[in-house]
Amino acid sequence: MTAQPETHTLNLSDVTLRYDIRGDLQDAGPDNPPLLLIGSPMDAAGFVSLAGHFADRIVVTYDPRGTGRSTLTGSAAADAAKGVAEWSPDDHAEDVRRVIEALGTGPVDLFASSGGAVNALALVARHPALLRTAVAHEPPLARAVPDSAQALATVEDIHATYRREGMGPAMAKFLTLIVLRGPLPDTYADQPAPDPAGFGLPTEDDGTRDDPLLGQNMLGCCGYAPDFAALSAAPTRLVIAVGEESEGELAARAGAAVAERLGLAPAVFPSHHGGFLGGEYGQQGEPEAFAARLREVLAGN
Repeated sequence: MTAQPETHTLNLSDVTLRYDIRGDLQDAGPDNPPLLLIGSPMDAAGFVSLAGHFADRIVVTYDPRGTGRSTLTGSAAADAAKGVAEWSPDDHAEDVRRVIEALGTGPVDLFASSGGAVNALALVARHPALLRTAVAHEPPLARAVPDSAQALATVEDIHATYRREGMGPAMAKFLTLIVLRGPLPDTYADQPAPDPAGFGLPTEDDGTRDDPLLGQNMLGCCGYAPDFAALSAAPTRLVIAVGEESEGELAARAGAAVAERLGLAPAVFPSHHGGFLGGEYGQQGEPEAFAARLREVLAGN
């Protein structure tokens, strides 16, 4: 297999999607399907370490719309610049469908992280025949947790803060939320806003509103309502995964809630929400151990 990924392009009406292939698609078959790694809004750059532990497989990564190299075009680009572009997991699922169909190999294996895990649930519900096994790691579904009213209100407040005050104040609230352990108290929204400077974030508003996380995906992702009937009926082998170090955090709690709703036991992976990272974005997980666990899960163990 080739060591360096080959980049391919899909030109759609509102976005140019770019995806990378490591390996030779001619080697794909029922016993050797491509392994697709997706996040959202994280792009392909976040999967370099994990992909490196699957040199024996065909690995496909991509940049979600509006992120990295997948540039928006026409009115979608204009809406994003004004801060009024919002993408749903169903939108992303259709993009992933197009990537899989472009491969022309038949069903693939899928590992999906965070917002990508929410998109994976949408994909399994809508196009189950495209997937052999789908591993959804810590989908941050605020709607799924018992304290959903507080969680959804907090997400909406973060989005409103971004529209009103810009990236620094909104991201400070987001970073505070994602590491909070346990249910959100009823008084959570009344707590003082965190200082962006304490997170190394800008305190002044630069006027931009095109952030893929805060502006384009947060509401649709966290507020998504999975089609549990379709997920239960899908022939895809669906695995819901959580990190052993992230117990009690919103995304892990949501993953556990989704697994319970589907009658599944969540698969526990090493490390935390970004456990597959090997220094990407300055974050360190346990990519070698994470990859070993992913191999076990894909093999049905």
